Amino acid sequence: MDKFTTLTGIAAPMPLVNIDTDMIIPKQFLKTIKRSGLGVHLFDEMRFTQDGKEIPGFVLNQPAYRKAEIIIAGENFGCGSSREHAPWALHDFGIRSVISTSFADIFYSNCFKNGILPIVLPQAAIDVLMADAKKGANARITVDLETQTVTSSDGQTFAFDVDPFKKHCLLNGLDDIGLTMQKIDSIDTFEMAANQSRPWV
Repeated sequence: MDKFTTLTGIAAPMPLVNIDTDMIIPKQFLKTIKRSGLGVHLFDEMRFTQDGKEIPGFVLNQPAYRKAEIIIAGENFGCGSSREHAPWALHDFGIRSVISTSFADIFYSNCFKNGILPIVLPQAAIDVLMADAKKGANARITVDLETQTVTSSDGQTFAFDVDPFKKHCLLNGLDDIGLTMQKIDSIDTFEMAANQSRPWV
């Protein structure tokens, strides 16, 4: 999993509330178990018409935001079903952080396991960052996980809370498999001892 330390990038303003996982990645794209290749379908029904043409008004289709790495969103982002494909699609598109007043619990946890930093800030801070993001590609927002701060393009800084364990995992690029592999020596020792004591197993 990719490490997350500090990110300075373009932020796409998405003021909609209750952006659910089916909006993030529609159900017809859930057939794959690969984490790659889903970015082209991110927000598919919002980005494209039924015949596959881009909808110019959608924020990620606008030239200023095609390379956005941050989303400033309305409340309750990631609600709906618990599909892990949602953070897969975001990450594959290039989104590394989503900032909102609130997230659905399962989506929030899945983000950390897939290299994305979800940040909860009060509405007043979101209002400032949303306005900043609307300035376009020249307004870059900085997210610093180590200091737990978000800084707008004009230097306004907002502190955020994050669980210490989740922070450790993201800073070090550790998903569940990575955490397990840190214990590989202990696992090997246990398996050797088990094989010796129970060779019939």
